[in-house]
Amino acid sequence: MPWHVVIHPAATAELDALVPSEQVALLHAIEKLMALGPQLAFPHQSHIEGALGIRELRPRRGRSRWRAFYGQLERTFVIASIGPEAGVDRRGFERAIESANDRLAALES
Repeated sequence: MPWHVVIHPAATAELDALVPSEQVALLHAIEKLMALGPQLAFPHQSHIEGALGIRELRPRRGRSRWRAFYGQLERTFVIASIGPEAGVDRRGFERAIESANDRLAALES
């Protein structure tokens, strides 16, 4: 049974701002999350040091410059933000994590 994955409206806008090839790569990573849920292994997803409850989807086995940051609310995974890979833009990475935290917290309340 596939896992339920939703994309936060703000993350949809962030995804739409990417070039088409990166959009496709992120959507493929999301499909893998739908198929495997918490069984999706590294390098397709990873824990983020210091970010409680948020993980990163890593398109192209981590070779993409973009990440989808997500959390799990019950049996639903929520793609909460889209941002750059830490090695490319550390500040942008941290802002995306902060956005994901804020958006997930708003959904939980």
